Amino acid sequence: MAERRRLDQPRDSRISLPRFDPEAFGQWSEGIARFMGTAKFLVYMTIVILAWVAWNTLTPKSWQFDPYTFTFLTLILSLQASYAAPLILLAQNRQADRDRVAADEDRRRAAAQKADTEYLAREIAALRIALGEVATRDFLRSELSRVAEELDEAADRRAKAERKKVRKALGSLSDPLGMDESDDAVDSDEPPRRRKH
Repeated sequence: MAERRRLDQPRDSRISLPRFDPEAFGQWSEGIARFMGTAKFLVYMTIVILAWVAWNTLTPKSWQFDPYTFTFLTLILSLQASYAAPLILLAQNRQADRDRVAADEDRRRAAAQKADTEYLAREIAALRIALGEVATRDFLRSELSRVAEELDEAADRRAKAERKKVRKALGSLSDPLGMDESDDAVDSDEPPRRRKH
């Protein structure tokens, strides 16, 4: 008894189509499309057409294989055009796929670079905030110069006080009655003047 075919399943195909590598076919079609887009192809095609027309018009009738109106030449050029268009479209589709993959990769790299840049900007901002509390070279210079000025002023005051003590001591030795000048004259850098009696 023959096996009944189920209607819910597709039939097995009895026609086996030839298998081909789509990548190899695509590369082959791109090579042809590239060659057809060159000046060399146009020059070769022009030479073939001119030779074809010259052969079929200038040679004896018995040698001509495509007499005037060149029907066979028209058929050849139509076949060439009918194959060239799909080959060129296939090459353009493959190029568009490559461009899409390259654009996706560029977008991915741009996103990664943007993320890296934002991370570095945040890190630099954090360092600036941290360095805001650290003394800078200019700040240290100004503070050191201010401290040096204060030390100079303190040294001047100490020297004046020492001079004042020395003058008082000298004044008490030379003027036993204590009739020396006022303290303001002692504070100045000039030597004390004796009062006239």
